[in-house]
Amino acid sequence: MSKATVIGLGKSGVAAARLLKREGWEVELSDGNTSKTLLEQQQELAAEQITVKLGQSLELNRANLPQLIVVSPGVPWDIPVLIKARQLGIETIGEIELAWRNLQSLPWVGITGTNGKTTTTALIAAIFQAAELYAPACGNIGYAACEVALSQGAGSREQGAGEKFDNSSIDWVIAEVSSYQIESSSSLAPRIGVWTTFTPDHLSRHQTLENYYNIKAKLLRQSELQVFNGDDAYLSQLGLSAWPDAYWTSVRGKDFLISEKGFYIEDGWVVEKLTATSAPEPIVKVSSLRMVGEHNQQNLLMAVATARLAGINRDAIARAIREFPGVAHRLEHICTWEGIDFINDSKATNYDAAEVGLASVNSPTILIAGGEAKAGDDNGWLAQIQTKAAAVLLIGSAAPAFAKRLQEVGYDNYHIVKTMERAVPKSAELAKQYQARVVLLSPACASFDQYPNFEVRGDRFRHLCLAWAGGWKPARVDLPFENSIQESIVQSR
Repeated sequence: MSKATVIGLGKSGVAAARLLKREGWEVELSDGNTSKTLLEQQQELAAEQITVKLGQSLELNRANLPQLIVVSPGVPWDIPVLIKARQLGIETIGEIELAWRNLQSLPWVGITGTNGKTTTTALIAAIFQAAELYAPACGNIGYAACEVALSQGAGSREQGAGEKFDNSSIDWVIAEVSSYQIESSSSLAPRIGVWTTFTPDHLSRHQTLENYYNIKAKLLRQSELQVFNGDDAYLSQLGLSAWPDAYWTSVRGKDFLISEKGFYIEDGWVVEKLTATSAPEPIVKVSSLRMVGEHNQQNLLMAVATARLAGINRDAIARAIREFPGVAHRLEHICTWEGIDFINDSKATNYDAAEVGLASVNSPTILIAGGEAKAGDDNGWLAQIQTKAAAVLLIGSAAPAFAKRLQEVGYDNYHIVKTMERAVPKSAELAKQYQARVVLLSPACASFDQYPNFEVRGDRFRHLCLAWAGGWKPARVDLPFENSIQESIVQSR
């Protein structure tokens, strides 16, 4: 029996291990961490004859080498053991590549980009479902891709908000694909590839902007049809010389389309022009979309372009867009307290996303920012703060550095509050003081200094905001919660 090793005991790793087991592999799953939850998973998988090794790194013993190594998305592609594996000739792939090999008979939509990909993916999936297509969202959103592959022929299962689908009848796979997932995928080739934005991010992993770009570009080069955000400064600069056959989009109208075919906004409508000679055709009113901000109009254009290239009619598109509620943790309205809107933008984990988030809300705004800082150009974000923020509350390990940067640009109305438990009541107090219309959590940072991921950070913000609106007033900082978060960080790394 051939042996396969899966690295990473997360949702993707577990799904990959189960898929390999179903295919007849002898499977071992390894994770360098250990915790009560992981030990419980270890016992559960042992009952399925999947060996799980916790608290130790993979060692390549020549006496018993695996024939295949499958890597979860969060595992760096260039760690020494993977470099050694490739040198030894061991096939090493990512979880989404394994899923692709099982699902490549189906058409895929692959969505990538620095920012905007989650909203665009969710909107595309909603449109396909409105057209009565079985199109589960997976990858970096929703299901792990291998969960979708596992479920083929396994009966009905939940899709979206309580809808059922039979995976033996999947029509499309809608996959949000990060640079980490593309990097570890050799043959993933979607029917339609979508590139939302491109700005510096993840450079601690990818080292150079050129390398980061080339990883993203690989997905699009391997896609049969390509959709690009023509309003993105970097992508539009490359234009037709780099991507001559792509469908380009622009919120600014037909005159700003990079090519003679594409999708644009004119007189309040999304308009399509599928060929150089075809007549423009209005598809859906922009006002149907409930989400605010020009960036969401860009996401709308790319979603509509994808749907039309897949042959979906205008009625289904319009219905889906009218009903689309938005994405959790991305400019998510939590509550209104005494006329002040509390908005969760925890998914804004870099400067560009946080700049867009701040630009999209009403001013004046009380901004909550900070966490684990990332490399990048913060000038646009700082300029937006100077324009729209009445005050800034700083949390997490980045707080001192952010305070220094704010001082350097002449902005002094900031408060280092360190924790979310202090930030929420202080933000309400300041919103009253400055007659601010919005309290916005838009961190411009990763979450790992205080939270396992941005979802937990956003959920904590939501909980505190709803508690505040319901009458909670803190007597002290919630230290037991913070300690439990710190413990979970140690376990998850």
